[in-house]
Amino acid sequence: MEIQMNRDDKLKTAAFLTLGCKVNSYETEGIKKLFEEDGFQVVEFHEKADVYVVNTCTVTNIADRKSRQMLHKARKMNEDAIVMAVGCYAQAAGEQLKEDEAIDIVVGNNRKKDIIKILKAYIDDNTIDSIIDVSKPLAYEELEIADISEKTRAYIKIQDGCNQFCSYCIIPYARGRVRSRGTESIMKEAKHLVDRGYKEIVLTGIHLSSYGIDIDNISISENHHLLDLITELDALEGLERIRLGSLEPRIVTEDFVKGLAALRTFCPHFHLSLQSGCDRTLERMNRKYTTGEYYEKCCLIRRYFENPAITTDVIVGFPGETEEEFQQTKEFLQKIDFSQMHIFKFSPRKGTKAALMPEQVKEEMKAERSNILLSLEEEMAKNYRKLFIGRTERLLVEEEVEIDGIKYQTGHNERYLKLAVKSEENLANNILFVAVKEFLNKEMMICESMD
Repeated sequence: MEIQMNRDDKLKTAAFLTLGCKVNSYETEGIKKLFEEDGFQVVEFHEKADVYVVNTCTVTNIADRKSRQMLHKARKMNEDAIVMAVGCYAQAAGEQLKEDEAIDIVVGNNRKKDIIKILKAYIDDNTIDSIIDVSKPLAYEELEIADISEKTRAYIKIQDGCNQFCSYCIIPYARGRVRSRGTESIMKEAKHLVDRGYKEIVLTGIHLSSYGIDIDNISISENHHLLDLITELDALEGLERIRLGSLEPRIVTEDFVKGLAALRTFCPHFHLSLQSGCDRTLERMNRKYTTGEYYEKCCLIRRYFENPAITTDVIVGFPGETEEEFQQTKEFLQKIDFSQMHIFKFSPRKGTKAALMPEQVKEEMKAERSNILLSLEEEMAKNYRKLFIGRTERLLVEEEVEIDGIKYQTGHNERYLKLAVKSEENLANNILFVAVKEFLNKEMMICESMD
């Protein structure tokens, strides 16, 4: 949609919507900061705005559809607005989106830092060339954040891109190859967040385990850059917790785990990506480990940490998954005994090898297998939480909730166990010593304050 506008006709308001992962959420905050620095007032996405920015997701076909729906919703809210499609779906389907009359500007990955310049070029002369080839070597795109939506937990993006090319995943094509953020930049942002009162930092990225491999061009198993960074962050005065995003099994070496165990702030919560408990399925997925290797990594973690939270993702109904392979997966999950699992039904993503594989599993079979694993997950999660009854834990209060007329201060311990303590006083962002008593509900444990 072509618009007629002079730079004197100042755009005043901008609205933002994030779809997808925590990395996208972080990047949206960075984009907001750029708009605010250019004089924009940020309004809610459901309000009328001069500019709408939708930070899109393309991890599944459903994510693509949701991205398109939200872009069209923005257009309906203000026919005269400038609608900007940004991020992964914009990168993957850029040419298609340029033909969509509801969308004015398409901004791919590694161009977000230039978003104001791109917007002004569009206003001045309708220039919209804003997608680059992310398959080529790129520098890490620096985006600074001014604020974050969560009040007690701050996410810091330290890495972008992925070199793994799992057969079901489009992300390496949408995000490009691994790029690592410089330590000095990370430390500066971390200090800023701690100075603002944040007690917990979560390190996140598209493929966190690859942090630093582009610096030395070495394999993940030899990479100590992530541990070095965590060790440096651990020394930050005022920082109480460091939590990690999703990790690949190969980064879990004895040196890595031993190093983490020695740190003051590290939370023993390992989200260790699995996807399947069957070696044949893992091979079709192009995952670069076996179930035997994965089991060894979990044993290593448990050798250094008491009751660590080991969580994972599992895909059911991957092409070619037989009943025997599914049973192998179920038995392996029971063997590991996770504290929490995220169960996903395989969704063929156009543009990936898995979408073209023969022996696609029927939807009703995926649903049946998903329900079986969801029941298993509920049982394992409950058993894990039972381990903490009678223990003293450190609760970082995140929010106040009211249940059956009673006010509770709720948050998590280091192992991401959700805890609640009765209190009329709002204690957000305080760390409390609490005694875990019993289940308050399926997801939360009731505690007694010991402070």
